Amino acid sequence: MNKRKIVNDPVYGFINIPTELIFDLIEHPYYQRLRRIKQLGMAEYVYPGALHTRFHHALGAMYLMNEALMTLRSKGHEISDAELEAAQIAILLHDVGHGPFSHVLESVILDKVPHEHISFLLMEELNRQLDGALTLAIQMFTGNYERKFFTQLISSQLDVDRMDYLNRDSFFTGVREGFIGADRILKMLDIVDNQLVVEQKGIYSIENFLTARRLMYWQVYLHKTSICAETMLIQIITRARELIRAGEDVFATPAFMVFLKNEVSLEDFTADISYLEAFAEMDDYDIWACVKIWAKHPDKLLSNISKMLLDRDLFKIHISDAPIEASFLEKIQIDLLSNPSVQESDLPYLIIQGNTSNAAYVSGKQNINILTKDKRVLDIAEASDLPTIKALSNIVKKYYICWAKNVYLR
Repeated sequence: MNKRKIVNDPVYGFINIPTELIFDLIEHPYYQRLRRIKQLGMAEYVYPGALHTRFHHALGAMYLMNEALMTLRSKGHEISDAELEAAQIAILLHDVGHGPFSHVLESVILDKVPHEHISFLLMEELNRQLDGALTLAIQMFTGNYERKFFTQLISSQLDVDRMDYLNRDSFFTGVREGFIGADRILKMLDIVDNQLVVEQKGIYSIENFLTARRLMYWQVYLHKTSICAETMLIQIITRARELIRAGEDVFATPAFMVFLKNEVSLEDFTADISYLEAFAEMDDYDIWACVKIWAKHPDKLLSNISKMLLDRDLFKIHISDAPIEASFLEKIQIDLLSNPSVQESDLPYLIIQGNTSNAAYVSGKQNINILTKDKRVLDIAEASDLPTIKALSNIVKKYYICWAKNVYLR
């Protein structure tokens, strides 16, 4: 069988599948599952074109990894074929541990288990199945490989993961402000003292990259409508779990039921492979299948919020730069309780408060380093003459409250 395939990608054009091992990994059920996990969770409720998946994104990141390493090779840095393949595998599998709806349900389905830890466990299982063929890739992924620039390309403040998702998410949402010149950034990469740097003539491309990332966070990733839809989905699953644990009859797919019935920690994943196997069977379709069935459940909270989400009859949302005032919350509570079908015990599901924050660049944490013409290495915040770069380092925090409208729980 010919395993040297070409994928036609809407963002970069043709992407080569460079080795038989990478082809086998793409064909594996762990990776194929990513076809059924949307990259942007509930963003399609705002941007109808945001239907692309983690499968698309990981392929794109692999393509950019190859471009980056080819650039570094052309500048005289020794990179073996084994290292090239391992780096592409590490980035290809970096998101294989994402659960349904990507980041949205990370803290709901699991007990504080970040997707990176699940990715690592799945990579280790793949390594076992493939007789150790992923050992070098895992070392790069975990930061245990001696040549640190490989890990920086996989996960840092200027990695190929971010470069791809900004370009790809910009393309599929139509938010053109998120587009970055990834090809130019990659051509400006170099290595100094085993660390990734950007040549000084690429500084404006980095400034654009950081500005685009800030814009994409507030226009797409943290859009108020996305936050609202995600909050409703979290409330639906929280209610379903409460009913299941109280002994109520609630439908769920077998894989999803494992996590609705049990609080599964990282230790549980490590001790019992059945949890990892159940997780690897679960995707967005499990959740939507349940939500559609739950829309007809006798429990009115579960059924009403499920139907509202399916029909895009979303909660209202108010976002503020300061914590939500108690008087504002009290007014919403009074309004909801004026409806005879709403009980006080229903309020935690109908009123949700939270906060969200973003910093486009965090100086001092895996710095983006600029190689000046006189061969000095400076942090981008120091090297740039734009005051906005320093401003991008400021963490912006916003507070929100979501609440149901037109609720009938009879």
